[in-house]
Amino acid sequence: VQAGERVLVHAGAGGVGMAAIQLARHLGAEVFATASEPKWETLRGLGLDDAHIASSRDLGFEEKFREVTGGAGMDVVLNALAGEFVDASLRITAPGGRFLEMGKTDIRDPRTTGEVRYQAFDLGEAGPERNKALLGELLDLFTEGALRPLPVRTWDVRRAREAFRFMSQAKHTGKIVLTMPPRWNPEGTVLITGGTGALGGHLARRFARAGMRHLLLTSRRGADAPGAAELAAELEELGAEVTVAACDTADREATAALLDGVPAAHPLTAVVHTAGILDDGVIASLTPERLASVLRPKVDAAWHLHELTRDLDLAAFLPFSSVAGVMGSPGQGNYAAANSFLDALTRHRRHLGLAGTSLAWGPWAHDGGMTSTLSDTDMRRMQSGGLPPLAVDQGLELFDIARGSDESFLVLVGLAAGAMRGAAPEDLPPLFRSMVRSGRRTAASTDAAGASAALGAKLAGLGSAERVRYVTDLVREQAARVLGHASPKSVDVTQEFRELGVDSLTALELRNHLATATGLRLPATLVFDYPTPTSLAEHFVAELAGDDAVRQGPSLLAELDHFETLLSAGDPDEITRAGLALRLGQMLDKVRGATSEPAGPSVDDDFESASTDEVFAFIDNELGRLGDL
Repeated sequence: VQAGERVLVHAGAGGVGMAAIQLARHLGAEVFATASEPKWETLRGLGLDDAHIASSRDLGFEEKFREVTGGAGMDVVLNALAGEFVDASLRITAPGGRFLEMGKTDIRDPRTTGEVRYQAFDLGEAGPERNKALLGELLDLFTEGALRPLPVRTWDVRRAREAFRFMSQAKHTGKIVLTMPPRWNPEGTVLITGGTGALGGHLARRFARAGMRHLLLTSRRGADAPGAAELAAELEELGAEVTVAACDTADREATAALLDGVPAAHPLTAVVHTAGILDDGVIASLTPERLASVLRPKVDAAWHLHELTRDLDLAAFLPFSSVAGVMGSPGQGNYAAANSFLDALTRHRRHLGLAGTSLAWGPWAHDGGMTSTLSDTDMRRMQSGGLPPLAVDQGLELFDIARGSDESFLVLVGLAAGAMRGAAPEDLPPLFRSMVRSGRRTAASTDAAGASAALGAKLAGLGSAERVRYVTDLVREQAARVLGHASPKSVDVTQEFRELGVDSLTALELRNHLATATGLRLPATLVFDYPTPTSLAEHFVAELAGDDAVRQGPSLLAELDHFETLLSAGDPDEITRAGLALRLGQMLDKVRGATSEPAGPSVDDDFESASTDEVFAFIDNELGRLGDL
């Protein structure tokens, strides 16, 4: 690239594109670039004005840049697009210009590009020595300030699936980097607040057995707490060096002094915040004092620990939260609020790039901790509600799994789904309602049948071409939703889903959305079997609006399933039941082809004028008749 040449960089807001723009401008070239419209601000930040920016989502760049250059065209095109975008880019490349293909999803034969010099390339083609020289030149340019590092967005390697999906949807600017999870330093110090309590003691033993050599256990009474000396001796026998300190971590100054005392040779590597107290009562009884007494050891202490450790590069920050903040718990409004703060705090820390996972625990078995204040009746109630208390070993195993996770929030409970089956869904916490099987499948099949019938009825009223257009719009709407586009118009109906950015993950998500919208059972390979929005829409029209389907309308059996669901969900009184029995009997006669009743006063008329005794006699007769059938 020479000074004064015109260079077009496609996908200019990506990592390679941003690097190419900087280099081309440094070499004195006039740079043009394309990107999706939401990323234009990134291109402006690289020094391009609006005349030199166009969309990478449509072919408008060809006409715009031809006009801006006065028809002279581009001397160099760095391409990462495919299909008709390549054709348009070749048309605006000046005779003798160079077309560099780095995307390589649509490689052309250089013999067919006329006066344009075409080259598809790999970085490795330059060879080790030349690449070494190039990297040396780049380092010099960074040192001189001629180039700026690219923006970087990082994902923990445990979230690689999410990172690749984000990249496949072209939502990023700059580079995406996968990072390794932070390691717990075995020579570092682990702080456990509430460390002399029953739960803190279990965790301390777990850490000592796992090889953590330096433990700092705090509580309000410190070494004077019951059992503290015995716990320290036990941990020392396991090979750990133990410090038991009296510290109210809700006091910022006291907490700062505690952390200042951590030796530099064994820096703080993890914080486990288990401290907390209960003061249960209905909302009307929660005075400011009762609210503060519960919030203080949870909220104030967690905030002080967050602020005072944010510059220490912790490997873990693990506040112990509670399911009370997730699904509510009668009489624990103050406790639920305190724990919800912990959940929000860890999310805030993640936004700051800091370690943090809030662990929302269900109840633990009696062990001298908070559950020791609960009666046997309370424990049985939790068991019958599907939340049996966690045994200590089970809880510690869950803790080990949780501290290896990259989630900012986890719910750790013992579940007895069988105990929930007898409960009505509305009587369960919303989080657990999908675990109750009763009626779920029938309701789901009914919803699907209803969606299918509604869409089929809509299509029945349209002409052939209008049907395909209507369903194509439906497919585009769902595809735009999955791909993160602001408008369905961004989805080209002739492009293959793979070209639109649909990968294996988004293909399944799109299948699920379309299954809900159409009420059809769809295969996982749907978007690969029907690779464009148009072909998929034509398939749906054939399934939903074939001649037979239009004539017959909704399936009678599907409608019968719907009626059965409504009947099961309701509790009709005797009068309504009698009316239902009458109608069902008449319909059954029609299904079997029975002869109609002789002319005369109708049963409906008799029913309307019948006495209460006559109605009940009719109920017995009709329900017995249906039972015999």
